[in-house]
Amino acid sequence: MTELTHLDAQGHARMVDVGAKPATQRVAVARGMIRMSATALAAIRDGTVPKGDVLATARIAGIMAAKKTGELIPLCHPLSLDAVAVEFGFVDGGVECTATASLTAKTGVEMEAMTAACVALLTIYDMAKAVDKGMVIEAVRLVAKRGGKSGDWSAP
Repeated sequence: MTELTHLDAQGHARMVDVGAKPATQRVAVARGMIRMSATALAAIRDGTVPKGDVLATARIAGIMAAKKTGELIPLCHPLSLDAVAVEFGFVDGGVECTATASLTAKTGVEMEAMTAACVALLTIYDMAKAVDKGMVIEAVRLVAKRGGKSGDWSAP
């Protein structure tokens, strides 16, 4: 790709015009994790974090964040999502978050999936910081996308 799509001929930021593109089914999956102490991990797993059900709250926050991505990222198109799923898994030393966003539209949902994962992980931090202020959010990335002009892609 030789052209930067978010810059006009004068080098000014612009929102990409997707008006002429066909609407296609699109799916994006993002993943990240939050590392924490054994004490914090046990409190989340056992449901003893003082603020309440950490993962239920984080799931809702991630879904809400995906729906607001166009308001948070300056050049993103506001999208009407068909579905957003936010799932968690306990891993050695932390919690992994996988967010999936899908729709039928003229532009992709990669940013929505990554925003969902980031905000879900931030919510885990917020809910459990009384137990462990040293938690680290890391490795948030797109792991797969389907649909659109560029087709399917999976992280190596």
